[in-house]
This record gives sequence, structure tokens and C-alpha cells, in this order.
Amino acid sequence: MPGNTFGHYFRITTWGESHGPALGVVIDGCPPCLTLDKTIIQKTLDKRRPGKGGPAESRRKEPDMVEILSGVFEGQTTGTPILLMIRNQDAQSQAYDQLRDVFRPGHGDYTYWKKYGIRDHRGGGRASGRETAARVAAAAVAQVFLDTLGIKVIAYTVALGKVRAQKRDLDAVYKNRLFCPDLEAAKGMEERIAEVRSKGDSVGGLVEILATGVPPGLGEPVFDKLDAELAKGLMSIGAIKGVEIGAGFRSAELLGSENNDPIAPEGFLSNNSGGILAGISNGDDIIVRAAVKPIPSISKEQDTITISEKPSKLRVGGRHDASAIPRIVPVCEAMVRLVLTDHILRARALVPDNWS
Repeated sequence: MPGNTFGHYFRITTWGESHGPALGVVIDGCPPCLTLDKTIIQKTLDKRRPGKGGPAESRRKEPDMVEILSGVFEGQTTGTPILLMIRNQDAQSQAYDQLRDVFRPGHGDYTYWKKYGIRDHRGGGRASGRETAARVAAAAVAQVFLDTLGIKVIAYTVALGKVRAQKRDLDAVYKNRLFCPDLEAAKGMEERIAEVRSKGDSVGGLVEILATGVPPGLGEPVFDKLDAELAKGLMSIGAIKGVEIGAGFRSAELLGSENNDPIAPEGFLSNNSGGILAGISNGDDIIVRAAVKPIPSISKEQDTITISEKPSKLRVGGRHDASAIPRIVPVCEAMVRLVLTDHILRARALVPDNWS
């Protein structure tokens, strides 16, 4: 089936393109009687929207004002499909005319062309990072449900290029533009972005997502393990090229006696597992990290080919981020929220007595 839908019991289908009239999401399976109005969704969307003036960000200015078209009555969800829509207002599609017959390195232009025989060259169409606004909107609804269970999800930047956060001060996350938990590192990250932008280039980074209050027992063996679903959700974000849970890749360097998390009556004494064992949550904090590639739209000259497969040179103009960070941070947060919500509803359906 076409891959525009994510989830099983809490299912979302995103629609729309970067330069179409609007984009949005249909949410099916949202529990009824949750208090919901658009200000709740808008607060989350404002963290992701472009044009806020940050050093890494696109100069495209989109208010990203959400409209709730169905599924909510008198401020409460009804249990029926929720349709959320966000209108595009500052697309400037003419800036992409030069890309009609040429493929941008690092983008999905070539692969979309080979798969479909047609592509929307205006900002990448469905492959654009703008599609993620719909995910963030849906996840704001998911968080309303998670709040009823005391589950919180927060994402933050732990590295930008080679500048790494040395602290995990969650109180600092919303005190800087890069959502970094280390204010000193955030300054270095902003300097690095400015340096990279001045050279017509871009830079990647690393986002960490922390979920607290997650009860044990979430996850489905064998193929729908909770960590597998988290990895899939995060890897479905266009700029993500790697995901690790807990100790992650570092666990390959450890001995079993070092990697195992000892268990005491009061709980686990360490958390190399990242809160997940055998694909099922163990009650500890869930810790996930996602590697973000550099934005491929850069003004440096690059080798490419045209749709007739002739060699060409390309400098990508227009309004582009110098880094997917910080705007990808709320998107990573969103995918974890969506996975957790879906798995809680799945657990309730399978063993209702444990999840009433």
C-alpha cells in the first residue's frame, strides 16, 4: 500500500505538498472526550514553523495556522476522524523553475522520477520537509492523550556538526533557538551555523528524544517491537539517516557485564537498554537518538544530471535552512509521541484489564 499512513490504532494519513494550496493530516482512532482546541496544536506547530528568524532557518515565512475541520465538537474529540489543515501562504514556486529539468544532489528528485515517472520540482513536493508540519499537528493531539497518563516526551539537540552538548539541562531546552540542553554549547552551535551558511554549505546534527512516565509492557513481538516502531517512525523523517536506542552503537564496544542493566527491587540500576527490553518497554525512561544529515540544498556548485541524463552543474538558490536543526527537533518529538500513543491503544485492545 502507498506509504502515506502511519500507525495501527492511532492512525494518521498526511496529505499535501510543499507548494500546493495546503497540507494536512487525517487522524483516525483518536479516543473520544479529550479536550482539544486549535491553540493546543498551534503551540506545538509554532516550534517547527519556518521564518522565525533563527540563524539556521529558511526565510520562507509560513504562519502554519491550523484549521480543525472535523472530529471535534464543543471542544472535545468525538472519536471520529479528525481532519487538520494548514494552508501554504509563502511558497514562491517560481524560485524553483531552474530545477524543472535537473536533479538536485541529496534530494529525492532522482528517485521520485524513477519511481513515478513524474515529480513536483517545486520544493520537493511530498519529499519536502514541509510535510512534517502535518505530523507535528497530529502528534499534538496524541500528546493530549498521553497527558492523561502522565507521559511526557521532549526532544533536544545534543550535537550540531562537531559541537556537542556536555550537559542535559532540560530547563535550558526552550531558552535557546536550537533546543539545546546546554546553553554554552548552543552558542557554539549558532556560531558554527553562521560559519557554514557564509560558505554556502549546510551542517547536520544529533537529536535526542526522552520519554518519561512510560509504563512497562508496551510493544508487540516480534516485528512490531517498540524500538523497531520508534526507529521506523524516526527514519520516516526525510533528513534522518540513523537511529539508536539507549547505549545504541556504543553497546557494540561493551561487554555483556557492562551493557546489561542490573535489576533491584527499586528498579533498573542503569539504562543502557533505553527503556526497552525484547521490544517491550520496561518502565524506565525511553531514550532515543536520531542522526540528522546536512540539508542537501546548498549554494555551492555540485555535479548532477538532467532528466535526459546529460551532465550538468547546479547551484541551488532559494530560501533554505542551513541545518534541519532546530526545526526537525519537534518532528522527532512528534514521531515518538505517535508511536507511544498507538502502542498504548494496541495494549488496551490486547490486554484490557492491564490498561483500563
